[in-house]
Amino acid sequence: MDFSWGQSRGRGMSFNGGRGKPATDPANPAINTCLPHDRLERPFEYDSDGKRLPIVVKTRIYVYFLQNLNSDLLQFKMHALLQLRFQDKRLAYKAFNRSDNILGQKHLSERLWLPHIFFANERESSILGTDEKDVLTSLSPEGNVIISTRMQASLYCWMNFQKFPFDQQFCSTVLESWMYNTSDLILEWEPHTPISFDPEMRLTEYNMAQFWHNTTIVQSDGDNLRHGAFAGNYSSLSFTVNLKREIGFYLLDYYLPSMMIVAISWVSFWLQADASPPRIMLGTSTMLSFITLSSSQSKNLPKVSYIKVSEVWFLGCTFFIFGSLVEFAFVNTIWRRKENIELKKVNSKYIIKSTLTPRPARRQIGGSLSNESRARSCSSLDNIVSSTESVRNGNGTVNQGFNNYLTVHPNLPIIRTECAEADTVSICSARTNNDHIVDVDKDKKDTPPTFTTMTPQEIAMWIDRRSRFLFPAMFLAFNALYWTFVYVL
Repeated sequence: MDFSWGQSRGRGMSFNGGRGKPATDPANPAINTCLPHDRLERPFEYDSDGKRLPIVVKTRIYVYFLQNLNSDLLQFKMHALLQLRFQDKRLAYKAFNRSDNILGQKHLSERLWLPHIFFANERESSILGTDEKDVLTSLSPEGNVIISTRMQASLYCWMNFQKFPFDQQFCSTVLESWMYNTSDLILEWEPHTPISFDPEMRLTEYNMAQFWHNTTIVQSDGDNLRHGAFAGNYSSLSFTVNLKREIGFYLLDYYLPSMMIVAISWVSFWLQADASPPRIMLGTSTMLSFITLSSSQSKNLPKVSYIKVSEVWFLGCTFFIFGSLVEFAFVNTIWRRKENIELKKVNSKYIIKSTLTPRPARRQIGGSLSNESRARSCSSLDNIVSSTESVRNGNGTVNQGFNNYLTVHPNLPIIRTECAEADTVSICSARTNNDHIVDVDKDKKDTPPTFTTMTPQEIAMWIDRRSRFLFPAMFLAFNALYWTFVYVL
């Protein structure tokens, strides 16, 4: 932003009472006479040795309004009052017995020399006010000049979203000298309250934790052309605000709903394993709802290459919802198996191992029996089972059999069939279980006592019962790690 109004047109003006009598030796500060004022030339300052000194410009900023950060464009907007103060002894009029300050607006500032100050990180800036603009110029009898300007500016702010939405941003406002290097002009902050904020200023999404100011020197050379073709060291001022994001909105609109959606996906563990339509509908609906929720949260953020904390949360919740769908596919596949599974022990290790790599359902009855005799011994049983697949009861309805199992009432006796071979007798027995399913393909007497047998339906229900506690426990552990990382690390 350009603060050097009117430096490029017109001739110099004189504040020596209209006499037009310049000093005979401008290089000698001891001469007590008024110097002609040329707005194209900076004020003269000399030390005791007659060496020309740089002019010191004191700066103060009063912030009226600070808009919330625009995360997508990496910028923020500020309305502020910028005040520049310096001394130009060519404008001193104390010798003319006038003690009041001279006040004027833009038309007065256009007739004075002004330091050329700009915002180094500005995207856009303008001076507020009407056609006359909100520019106040004050001249003191000693030649002190104060330029106060109400302005608005859109400033660039690099943001880091790794801990979004628990992040905090550091946004700076940088002022630099454009034309004059440090040998001609030095910028300094006012010694008392250089940065102040309107007490009524409020931020909605952020909370300003602290702020600080700094004074630096910027080097300009052939590679760094931030000051055009002028090489040298340039004075720079900056002040930084620390903005912490308020997370109440994100907790109520994203985190709490996502927890509820994940919990709803666990309802499928209480449904029967062969209830495919309701379990599939429940899993897919929760997955689609969660994807919609996560996409609405990230649409206003820039596409960054690193992983944000919010993405870790949504990926973790997606894993739990997807895990419930995989669990249903697993138990449904086990439910539809036809053969019982032999286990060494009834615990998680052997159930999962035997389910993934099941043992053969039939075990050899004896070493003396040949394959041909074993095939003939159960041929009559196969006919019996196939004949019971469709039986018409007394009411006229048809009862369907379940694959190779015979469904019986628990109070009925166990069905036993004997093979018709004269030389070899083989008993194919059926046993009942809690689900009223009889396995007629296994001889209970020949099962080793160290093994136990579970039906696929029993294993499927066992997995569902364990999942009802395993998934919530894992989700609680995930929450403990996540919130520890957010608030501790």
